Amino acid sequence: MQYLMDHIVLNMIDEEKMIAFYTEVLLCTPERLEEYRAGEVPFPSVRLNEDTVIDLFPKTMWGNDAPNGQGHVNLNHFCIAVSKESWDELAERLAANAIDIVDGPDRRWGAHGVGTSIYFRDPEANLIEARYY
Repeated sequence: MQYLMDHIVLNMIDEEKMIAFYTEVLLCTPERLEEYRAGEVPFPSVRLNEDTVIDLFPKTMWGNDAPNGQGHVNLNHFCIAVSKESWDELAERLAANAIDIVDGPDRRWGAHGVGTSIYFRDPEANLIEARYY
């Protein structure tokens, strides 16, 4: 099975420093930044390439959600994109291996617009999102 990295989500505490770093130092193109500042979307993103974005989650989106009482962690989750057929097969394998779906399926925004995704955890409690467009 092949996957494409769709997006990574970083939790942020100092929003302006994070946005400035990714847009002014790394020169990533901002996505939905004006909409975020206007309160129209819950988070901004920066584009790494045509297939991948980094979503920057403000504290209101992650709070104290870190697994195992670890407090603040930077990586919220990462997302892999697959075809609808591969997504269905993955969901079947997760069920066959008694791996719980933490959230979804639901429609969410990503590097290629809105897609359908599920969330699950790996054995180290890292949150993974799998989606199709």
